[in-house]
Amino acid sequence: MTFPLHGCRAIITGASSGLGAEFARQLAPQAGALLLVARRPEALEAVRAECLALRPQLWIEICAADLAETAGRETLRAQVAGGDWNLLVNNAGMGDYGPVVTADPAKLRLMIDLNITAPVLLVNSLLPSLARPAAILNVSSLAGEMPLPEAACYAASKAFVTRFSEALRIELAGQGVTVSCLCPGPTPTGFSRTARRPGGGDTDRSGQGLLRQLPEHVVAVGLNALVTDRACVYPGLGVGLAARLFRHLPRVVLRRLLQRRLERGKMTATPES
Repeated sequence: MTFPLHGCRAIITGASSGLGAEFARQLAPQAGALLLVARRPEALEAVRAECLALRPQLWIEICAADLAETAGRETLRAQVAGGDWNLLVNNAGMGDYGPVVTADPAKLRLMIDLNITAPVLLVNSLLPSLARPAAILNVSSLAGEMPLPEAACYAASKAFVTRFSEALRIELAGQGVTVSCLCPGPTPTGFSRTARRPGGGDTDRSGQGLLRQLPEHVVAVGLNALVTDRACVYPGLGVGLAARLFRHLPRVVLRRLLQRRLERGKMTATPES
């Protein structure tokens, strides 16, 4: 079923910056209410001010909560209770650049809890209270289509999000809930700042220029997926073609290509200061 955005009451996680803030800006002119969720209250207030500048009469709540923690998810659940919300945008997430063996275990755990545990448990706890018709938009990544070295756990976490979304869509068919998954490729946000390790380098960006999409386009494609009832969308022609290529290449060929990419990156990489 399709989901009407006009008048929706949307919960947006990771709303303090990047795609989450852009979701808020694009929904502001048409939503009935917004609930902006992230760890930093001052950043949420800045996004709220932007949205109110677009539509001064819009009702906007903020929820300062760390969704990687049980207490943060419970804070959001309590705020949502009885609020007649009907759209959940699971956007909060983070990455980690570098080999698994040298990763900070605490950062790995944080990433897994934010990218996997949080969206699953938020769906589990919030879905029963969402007004119908309802919608869930999970933000995944093109990285989830491949075994990506030096972003191994991030790519695996996004593969989980994509498959989880597809299975959830099947489970909820005919129950008044639209489920879509947004899988962007390279997008200029603040993602890399937190994904880089102290003293470490950026990811190999060779060839990404052909796939890069602005946040405005990525978010528009994601919201349109709800309106048109599409299960999984890849913003940009290049991203869509790359997803098909990664999916259909023989795995041995894909592994060899990624091995060469890794070796080339090690020869050319210079640590970030």
